[in-house]
Amino acid sequence: MMGGHHAASGAAAWVAVASTAPYALGLYPVSPLGVVSGALLTAGAALLPDLDHHSGTIANSLPPLTRILARITEQFSGGHRRGTHSLLGLAVFVALAGALGELTAEVGGLGTVEVGAGLLSILLMGFALKALKIAGGAGRSWLLAILLSVFIALYAPENNGWLPLAVGLGVAVHIVGDLLTHQGVMILWPLRIKRPRTIASMPLVSKLWKTSGCLSVPIIGRAGSWREWAIMVPVSVYAIYGVIEAAFNSLRGWLA
Repeated sequence: MMGGHHAASGAAAWVAVASTAPYALGLYPVSPLGVVSGALLTAGAALLPDLDHHSGTIANSLPPLTRILARITEQFSGGHRRGTHSLLGLAVFVALAGALGELTAEVGGLGTVEVGAGLLSILLMGFALKALKIAGGAGRSWLLAILLSVFIALYAPENNGWLPLAVGLGVAVHIVGDLLTHQGVMILWPLRIKRPRTIASMPLVSKLWKTSGCLSVPIIGRAGSWREWAIMVPVSVYAIYGVIEAAFNSLRGWLA
């Protein structure tokens, strides 16, 4: 799936789960401002698994930091669409986010500042800006990523455990998105379960179970296909509408 669509799916997932609007599920209700800040972070988290490719778009989002992290991640994850695109990878990302979520500070006049979320957001906002083609050169990318991260640190949802939830949602929708492509993902990594030769010639099996051990449910086919656009355009509209409405609700609350 294309990077911009990964980001949109992450934001949409957060809006669906955290917003209390009639069009959302409201399973983890947060304030309107929490919807905005959480959606931004989840959009970035939805690109986190692609840090496993040292020459990919994400690796070049905040140089040289992301290039270094991408090489390290690629080495430990076994390559692209392996460890970071697995259930184990999801668990590791959530655990790391949980640890960072504990890093907070009380600042006079500002209240509780989510320091850990802010630090993680610098990386994630860099990913999102690059995937959405918003930032230009490295200097502008760093500046915008830091500014957005300060906003997230100051106006993060007040709920406990929001950071691992947001990261978990983002990573999960990324894995599902890539599962729906022809290439698929190695969801059970480091286990590499090859399909038996006795059923390898069956047409349906060959589409769902790759020789590499990856699993695929190729509903959208290749990345960037018309089927992907048909699914992701309404998802993107939903995410944008949810964030904009939450932002206006926050503004009305301040002015009231």
